Amino acid sequence: MGMTMSQKILAAHAGKDQVKVGELIMADLDLVLGNDITTPVAIKEFSKMSVEGVFDKSKIAIVPDHFAPNKDIKAAEQCKLIREFAHDKEIENYFEMGQMGIEHVLLPEKGLVVSGNLVIGADSHTCTYGALGAFSTGVGSTDMAAGMATGKAWFKVPSAIKFNITGSMNEWVSGKDVILHIIGMIGVDGALYRSMEFSGPGLKNLTINDRFSMANMAIEAGAKNGIFAVDEITLDYVKKHSKKEYKVYEADSDAEYEQVYDIDLSKIEPTIAFPHLPDNTKTVDQAENIKIDQVVIGSCTNGRLEDLAVAAKILRGNQVKKGIRVIIFPATQKIFLQAMIKGYIETFIKAGCVVSTPTCGPCLGGHMGILAAKERAVATTNRNFIGRMGHVESEVYLASPAVAAASALTGYITDPRKVTVK
Repeated sequence: MGMTMSQKILAAHAGKDQVKVGELIMADLDLVLGNDITTPVAIKEFSKMSVEGVFDKSKIAIVPDHFAPNKDIKAAEQCKLIREFAHDKEIENYFEMGQMGIEHVLLPEKGLVVSGNLVIGADSHTCTYGALGAFSTGVGSTDMAAGMATGKAWFKVPSAIKFNITGSMNEWVSGKDVILHIIGMIGVDGALYRSMEFSGPGLKNLTINDRFSMANMAIEAGAKNGIFAVDEITLDYVKKHSKKEYKVYEADSDAEYEQVYDIDLSKIEPTIAFPHLPDNTKTVDQAENIKIDQVVIGSCTNGRLEDLAVAAKILRGNQVKKGIRVIIFPATQKIFLQAMIKGYIETFIKAGCVVSTPTCGPCLGGHMGILAAKERAVATTNRNFIGRMGHVESEVYLASPAVAAASALTGYITDPRKVTVK
């Protein structure tokens, strides 16, 4: 029996010709990732191991991005701990303020992940790198510690679900809408411990940005990982950002899938996930006239330059509705600078938005943009659980940058197709 893309990557890194669903394997890692919340716990566990240094100084990345810039004394102490650890262990890929960004946007941008890699990260949205044809998945801090020490991790080989992508998207529809549509269709446990594998003739109509957004939210369907078939769009990105050797793995023609879904991009509408789960989805025409208090545009899901370009196109020459707070977070320093050069930052400020340094803060209710009781936010983030962005009585509506920007102008959830673009 043939293997899926994910199974082939796992087999290669385990030194095996074949792996089977459910098999437990030990595999060599290409990269181990941690952030300012999860790394302090990993450091504590690492200190209990009989090792002097990390397995490879170039294959560990630590990014303080969740509570950075430091929101309080505890956050400052956490960042100090990981800073000192990175210096002591001579970790090459430590990205402090000024060079930092949101980890899952920063690492591909820095060329640290390429096609065919096996990556673990002590953050659930590590699955983002599947957009590049890598097997990447979130783990706990103890597994991160073991990975830093040994360069290995254990895996249970996942079964897979195939998504056959066809067609092309309509105006103002993006990868965020596609993945919200899929999660709404299969549910938050619809891909539980499975690999979500995306392929088909419609891939050519998904930008790398669309793919990053979709792979990022595979975990919201319970998936072990999300992964895209590698094509010219993938390799163009990889070659522009990295000098690392990449490898393309293709699913066998007789690979087994638990289910196969056909996704016609032309039939997908701008989609919203209502509180309090990512699978509670409705099309934007079913969601209009819901009054909001705040809009957040950014995060590891939608803080890339293409996302900011969409928001700027809608906001340019317009004004944010009086009383609505709009916070925009470019995902990395490089993206911030590119947005400034292109005039997006000026557009946002003139429209009445706040533009922040890169941070995960508002996405997890950590800092900058915390919601009070009864407040509602439209956010381009990836989760809308109870209390996710603040008070347990607040509400988060997940949406694309286009819907978020359109809603900022009206104070209600709004279809971007109904907004006048100047």
